[in-house]
Amino acid sequence: MTGKRECGRGLRVIAAFKLLKAIALIAVGVGALRLLHRDVAAIAEHWINMFQVDPHNHFIDLLLGKLSSIDDHRLKQLSVGTFIYAGVFLVEGVGLALQKRWAEYFTIITTSSLLPVEIYELARRVSFGRGLALAINLAVVAYLIFELKRFPKQR
Repeated sequence: MTGKRECGRGLRVIAAFKLLKAIALIAVGVGALRLLHRDVAAIAEHWINMFQVDPHNHFIDLLLGKLSSIDDHRLKQLSVGTFIYAGVFLVEGVGLALQKRWAEYFTIITTSSLLPVEIYELARRVSFGRGLALAINLAVVAYLIFELKRFPKQR
């Protein structure tokens, strides 16, 4: 093996995944800003009627109850939070795509920092989605640690 590091498929997949999540969060943030000064519950009701979802469903009632309490201040907070989180994903994704060692460390730190929360949430209420998210994040951290050990810092 030459001392030169080749770009692994795993790094490209993780980079693409991080960039995809960044794009999704940017869309959520923009969507939240577009709802400013509007009746969020009424908009949700319109979509529920449009897709002919049972408006008397227990979960729909809960959703509409939560949406009716969202005000402009909360929408702004939501959008700022999603833009910050999207920024973190963009930094991770671009850094990993450019094969930057700092991006591997940064991704390990940021992803690992949320693992305790994910474990707590999974223990609180088990669901397939929560289990899958935890498994993916554990795999990302394990893979990046493996890559760092496999290719020690070159001069």
